[in-house]
Amino acid sequence: MKIAAIDIGSNAARLLINEVKINNKQPEFIKLNLLRIPLRLGMDVFTLGKIGEEREKMVIDSMKIFSDLMKIYKVEHYRACATSAMRDAANGQNIIEEVKKTSGIDIEIITGDEEATLVFENHVAEGLDKEFAYLYIDVGGGSTELTFYENGKMKYEKSFNIGTIRLLNNLVTPDNWKDMKEEIRININSKKPIVAIGSGGNINKVFSMSKTKDGKPMSLSHLKKVHKEFDDLTVDERMTKHNMREDRADVLAHALKIFNNVMTWSEINRIFVPKISVADGLIHNIYSKLYDKK
Repeated sequence: MKIAAIDIGSNAARLLINEVKINNKQPEFIKLNLLRIPLRLGMDVFTLGKIGEEREKMVIDSMKIFSDLMKIYKVEHYRACATSAMRDAANGQNIIEEVKKTSGIDIEIITGDEEATLVFENHVAEGLDKEFAYLYIDVGGGSTELTFYENGKMKYEKSFNIGTIRLLNNLVTPDNWKDMKEEIRININSKKPIVAIGSGGNINKVFSMSKTKDGKPMSLSHLKKVHKEFDDLTVDERMTKHNMREDRADVLAHALKIFNNVMTWSEINRIFVPKISVADGLIHNIYSKLYDKK
């Protein structure tokens, strides 16, 4: 079975195509293709309130490409979700209707809480030590989703309008940070030690740069060190020194600020980075729903 997930975020749109095979009565998810297009919808939406003509055309053209790729791979089931930027765009619904006409793709706008749930759908914590509690931290361009997992159950989830594109455009207020800190103080508590599970392109980049072995955590002190280094460099210097794209170099320090604040306020000093995403969660969500129907 071939399943595709389309995640239209504030920074980029992603198409993930997986083949699902049953191995020892358990599903095995095999990645066939992952295509990322840096649409940066949040640059328009968070400052203008809508998606401009140039980026609207980019969305429509990107979805045509995604549709063609799904046909080539003979995808049987897909789900396309848009998050923070499309939620806030005054013309979001019009663009969704145009995409349906031109490419046949049905895009659904999901809430921040639904976005947090999709990251949780990866079930990463289920394979980790039950002696710990886990806080999923998913940092995107428009929002940050927190999901707290303890004793095999989700205890808390919340979406905050604090994201890398919003920070890049100076649109996050002290009150936004204060609200996040207070939510964490009240809700992220456990008698067990808490560790973080990070997702999003920025934390994946930091993890690969750190040379940390897969399955091993990074420390908060390491994240703070990297944040200071990046904060002291210009975007061009970051691109040259670390061989990264501009659309990663200009937001990575902002992402680290979010991770550092959340972990500090939660009194967490270690973070696992299992390379999960909303798109991965969508794939699992689609498969689960299909399996439940059988």
